[in-house]
Amino acid sequence: VKGWAQRYLNLGFVAGFLIVLLTYIVVTQQFAITSPDAAPTMTPHRKHAISAPGAGETGTPEAREEEKAETKPVDASSATCIFERIDGCNNERKRAVVLPDAEPEWKKPEDTVATEEEPPKRDDAAAEPLDNGKVVCTTEGPFSDTCDVFGDVRTNGTAHTVTLVPATQTESREWKIQPYTRRGMSGISEVTVTQLDSTSADSPAPACTVTHRVPGIVFALGGLTGNYFHDFSDALVPLFVASRRYGGEVQLLASNIQPWWLGKYEAVVRRLSKYDVVDLDHDDQIRCFPSVTVGLRMHKEFDIVPELVPGGAPLSMVDFTAFLRETYTLPRAAPISLMKDISPPEDQEKRKPRLMLLHRGHYRKFVNVPEIVKAAEKAGFEVSIADPRFDVKVEELARSVNSFDVLLGVHGAGLTNAVFMPTGAVVIQVVPYGNLEHMAKVDFGDPVADMGLRYLEYSITAEESTLLEMLGPDHPVIKDPESVHRSGWDKVAEYYLGKQDVRVDVERFAPTLALAIEHLRQK
Repeated sequence: VKGWAQRYLNLGFVAGFLIVLLTYIVVTQQFAITSPDAAPTMTPHRKHAISAPGAGETGTPEAREEEKAETKPVDASSATCIFERIDGCNNERKRAVVLPDAEPEWKKPEDTVATEEEPPKRDDAAAEPLDNGKVVCTTEGPFSDTCDVFGDVRTNGTAHTVTLVPATQTESREWKIQPYTRRGMSGISEVTVTQLDSTSADSPAPACTVTHRVPGIVFALGGLTGNYFHDFSDALVPLFVASRRYGGEVQLLASNIQPWWLGKYEAVVRRLSKYDVVDLDHDDQIRCFPSVTVGLRMHKEFDIVPELVPGGAPLSMVDFTAFLRETYTLPRAAPISLMKDISPPEDQEKRKPRLMLLHRGHYRKFVNVPEIVKAAEKAGFEVSIADPRFDVKVEELARSVNSFDVLLGVHGAGLTNAVFMPTGAVVIQVVPYGNLEHMAKVDFGDPVADMGLRYLEYSITAEESTLLEMLGPDHPVIKDPESVHRSGWDKVAEYYLGKQDVRVDVERFAPTLALAIEHLRQK
């Protein structure tokens, strides 16, 4: 009896082992079939394929209608959802819009250095004739890294990969690109750009589940966006440069997507692309494109260098501001003209140029606004004080700014509204005390001039700064600004940007106002 039991016990162990082995083989095969990186024989699940409407997607019309019904946009930040993802807009991720003139205390010194991008290094080692596909990466310059991929290009959003499938044998290569305009920004995931070796069985191309007939642009939000200046400098201007040449026939794929940001600038984004923005981080499709640009390139702070614009059609900040006027249907393309020979003297007295005074509600604000208003009125202006609300819509703000001939403000993000001024208008930047002229020129002086506006700069003295009464004349912040700069950006930001307000000497400021009037007379 004991021997009989031992034999059957051994048979039981053998049978159990065979069952476990069989289960392992079945499960392994199942995962091999459903893996996103499976062989090209994978059959796509069209029921779950989400494609940008009209962007050249595959699948029957019935399937596409079913997909659209399943992914109906959900309201985000009181704005229309204009991005595409499996579960619609995620309202839990929306954020309040930051004040247009809010500026981060931790803005890095390299963000304000006047550096023009040198001819960037282009990695053409992987380049092949266009019909075979090629990858051209630009990885040098003061700000950004980008890759342009041409040919049979496939994106896998959740894996953060962009893959080129060459038509002929090529060497397998790989690049890591952070698709935000400032390299090294925390919180931004890298995208892996890969050129496959087409003869290698170890790296098969992922099969397409959605096919687009238009190019794609992969970019990242987050970073410094949310600050009004960086919304334009880091995102809107570079996105305009990258996509304008396509006339709307381009698919945008955004990493680290911000629903509130897309809602705030919906009018601009929709004019740059006819298709809903794809939420790259939650996109489990294998999308196929004829070409994909990975990353946005920033030429200069809040500016465009025409020679660096891709596509052979130079763009400038004049083109960008004209684009914004069209987008928001702004009525004025030119400021008031004060030329004496175009109207009778009695009409000249009635027609006054309008000046918008940007009144910040926190640090770097004017503390003698009534005196400044009287001085501007004495110079011949009709003055309005602007303190943009927390929830102001860009369309409303743009229309308001466009109705003025002169924009006056202390250095800060509010001066970004210069983009809505009519060409030939005047922008006066009041530069706080502390040797900040270089930063002021880089952030606003050069960009404003490149917009076709007249730029004037007024640098305050120590006597016009509230730091003098706060710290006294012998404090290094007052006595030796250069020593503060040498101590590091943190101290510069703490005192000159974060603790300083401005009391303008209106008599000293009067010639600047007179010069603004003179510019309008010459217009």
